[in-house]
Amino acid sequence: MKNLTQLRQLGLFDARVPRYTSYPPATQFKGLAPDLPHAWLRAVPQGAQISLYVHVPFCRRLCWFCACRTQGTSTMSPVAGYVQTLLAELELLRDALPQGVTLSRLHWGGGTPTLLDPQMIARLAGAIMDAFPLCHDGEFSVEIDPSEIDAARMRALARAGMTRASIGVQDFDPLIQQAIGREQGFQATAEAVRLIRDHGIASLNADILYGLPHQTPARMSDTVQKLLALSPDRVALYGYAHVPWMSKRQVMIPDDALPGNEARLDLFDTARALFQADGFDQIGIDHFARPDDRLAVAARAGRLRRNFQGYTDDQAQILLGLGASSIARLPQGYVQNAPATQAYTAAIRDGRLPHARGHAFTAEDHWRGRMIEALMCDFEIDALEFVLDHGMTAADLKALFAPIAARFGEAVQVGPSGLRITETGRPLTRMIANALDAYACAPTGHSPAV
Repeated sequence: MKNLTQLRQLGLFDARVPRYTSYPPATQFKGLAPDLPHAWLRAVPQGAQISLYVHVPFCRRLCWFCACRTQGTSTMSPVAGYVQTLLAELELLRDALPQGVTLSRLHWGGGTPTLLDPQMIARLAGAIMDAFPLCHDGEFSVEIDPSEIDAARMRALARAGMTRASIGVQDFDPLIQQAIGREQGFQATAEAVRLIRDHGIASLNADILYGLPHQTPARMSDTVQKLLALSPDRVALYGYAHVPWMSKRQVMIPDDALPGNEARLDLFDTARALFQADGFDQIGIDHFARPDDRLAVAARAGRLRRNFQGYTDDQAQILLGLGASSIARLPQGYVQNAPATQAYTAAIRDGRLPHARGHAFTAEDHWRGRMIEALMCDFEIDALEFVLDHGMTAADLKALFAPIAARFGEAVQVGPSGLRITETGRPLTRMIANALDAYACAPTGHSPAV
């Protein structure tokens, strides 16, 4: 499946590039004129379907590997106060939007959303559904920490309408868990899965990581086989990004125990082979799903999309964020809330939405972003789409693709129908996407390309 000599020559094992869950990447976000995000919200069509992401940044424990915007807490007092602030932000958001807006997707992430007690879960979910009802085929997903879930909270989530659960596994090996500051036994995870299934949640996805300290193909194989025993419907197989200069807690992870980039590719291939042998379809660069899962169905139909949560079948053009550091995507651009909970809370108390930075799209952003998304989702760019939707000519596309073909050689195929990444070139997908990125990419701000 791979030619190591070719991949070395093309620089795969040295490159650090964005994951392209957005274009431009969030590292390019800057301050926006204060009235601009409000104008974008007011322009949302009446009766529009949107997605809503709710960020809960609190954790009982701070895992060393995590680079998300989170903070530790030993009491529920700050969590209760934060839920109150979320409810106030929800009211401000509802006032800024037209009537009749509904949700195609609702996702609670973190942090640890299951840190909320049953009353908080019911209150927050009820207020969201009252403001923006879930449409008839909508999906309500929640990230679940197996060490922070019990029957009462699971019951509250099920009653609130949760349709899909996402569990963080990372790795089941005790040595690796100790090295990344996340000790979570297989039995605890299995019990969380049992609770999920017993409460009628039909869809389950799990996250695991490759590139962790002390990981070997044998240990990766053991983790994947344990995970398969839990019968997930889809799996995200993310590469661990070791960026201790950005995420200070990662200094706790021993650098000398991390696998090199060629070893990272072996770890990924080990896991991929096991998922495919068990009947999973590979989705994009790092997801796997059962053939009847909505994600796999969307991928086969050419309807796969990519956003800040990774791959999705959601076709909504508008994604709004609730909570500190959350990011919204509107047709006009990106808007991010204040990352620090103190600044976020202060803005809400002042009666204003907590917008801190973002990016206003240019016409070029639209077509470059769509090309990058097409590569990340489908491994190809259909020339006809860009001729019809963006007014590009065959000459425009030929000039754009020629340097990519020259640089990546047999990893891509270029012709009148567009550009396609070959099967052997797929490990290079993020690098090929980066060749279409018009913004300067600081390597220290991104994860390895493999």
